[in-house]
Amino acid sequence: MSFFSQFFKSIKKRRILSFFIFVSILTILLGGYLFLEKKIDLETIALFLFFLTIAQVFVLQYFFKNQLKNDTRQSNLNLRINELKTSLKESDRMIEHKSIYLSNMSYEVRTPLSTVLGMLNMLKQTNLDSDQKAQVEIAEYSSKHLLQLVNMVTDNADVKIESLQLNLLAIDLKSDLFHLFKVFEYQAWEKGLEFDFKFLYEEKDTFSVLGDSARIQQVLINLINNAIKFTNSGKISIIVDQTVSIDEDQIVTFYIKDTGVGMRQEEIKRIFNNASSPYDASMMRYYKGGGIGLSISHQLVKLMGGDLKLESKENEGSTFYFSLQLKKTLNIKTENTEQQPILLDKFSVLVAEDNRMNQKVIKFLLERQGADCTFAKNGIEAVDLYKILDFDMVFMDIYMPDMDGYQATKAIQETEKYIKNNTPIIAVSASAFEEDINHAKSAGIDEFLAKPIETDRLKELLVKYSKKNSST
Repeated sequence: MSFFSQFFKSIKKRRILSFFIFVSILTILLGGYLFLEKKIDLETIALFLFFLTIAQVFVLQYFFKNQLKNDTRQSNLNLRINELKTSLKESDRMIEHKSIYLSNMSYEVRTPLSTVLGMLNMLKQTNLDSDQKAQVEIAEYSSKHLLQLVNMVTDNADVKIESLQLNLLAIDLKSDLFHLFKVFEYQAWEKGLEFDFKFLYEEKDTFSVLGDSARIQQVLINLINNAIKFTNSGKISIIVDQTVSIDEDQIVTFYIKDTGVGMRQEEIKRIFNNASSPYDASMMRYYKGGGIGLSISHQLVKLMGGDLKLESKENEGSTFYFSLQLKKTLNIKTENTEQQPILLDKFSVLVAEDNRMNQKVIKFLLERQGADCTFAKNGIEAVDLYKILDFDMVFMDIYMPDMDGYQATKAIQETEKYIKNNTPIIAVSASAFEEDINHAKSAGIDEFLAKPIETDRLKELLVKYSKKNSST
């Protein structure tokens, strides 16, 4: 392209020069004609040609000066374009590095956290007195709180809020939020603050609503965290108001009130308007450590069909509140069947897991459901065990030494061609980004189970594949 552009530029210059040469020749011919035919004196013709030549010189100078400016401008523009292309490539590399870093960070945090939650779950099943049970519950919900914060960071960095999908399930807000508020009650007490929360109902009988419990809790975690952080003395009050209903919908309004530093009116107007850059200098006092969480909360509430609002007075405190219109659903009370195993027939499971603490956790969870567990500490050992023993299901950790979960899955699938078997393989990993799940599916893995392992999800998989095995 540069050759052709230079070529056409040279043609343009040649045309202009040719025009001036042509004009000069005509001028000389005109001068000769006037001198020979019209008998005009030579001095007059010479003077005429002199001024005409000067005029041509000025015109040529103007042309070449403009041409030089245009060439310089074009050169600077090309240089700027090349700089922007280089910056864009560098930005893409930084985004890729950030994604890798977040993936590694998520994995490194979720792996020990899954062990902590698993051990706390095991501890809850032992004989504890009321105080010990309360302490274990606080530790468990604090760990879940940390897990939600990790998920919040990775969600916000990896995908746009608008692209998130709500997981609508029948939830009992009082049951779901009671333990969460208890965790914050403990944190407030440590800071010397009063903390109270209450649930208001329109009817005597409680009911369930269809909502995304995880997203609601994520918003409340951000708002209550900020309330405690920016309140040095006084009280934190939480109200969950379910006294208003419209036909089959329930209007649920959440109030988070504090007696903290508060905000000026001009700050209130701008607080949710700068989601991409919350650390505005004039608002740094309030935003420090909290702006991103407020921005995410505002977007999540919007995603759920509500609008996060704020009332505040400087040095008096703030009240964040939002309303959600949720569908009512039947409040089905189920018996606590957690102690009853769901697998009544013999069900043999191969677990490939290199972390011994995680082995203990998954062994506890599987055996409580009636499964027989055999463990392999890496992919090679898992493949060898699969060749000599019969298994109804395989739980495959993705990241293991010697041979990872993907390689082990491929080797097992090659073995199945000869033994004519099709054992379901479940990927188990603390790295649970969308690309990890898609990679597992493309590798031929049947299901994905994220760490920390959720008991309900584990039960769902055991029931699903135990029925398939019994039907075949």
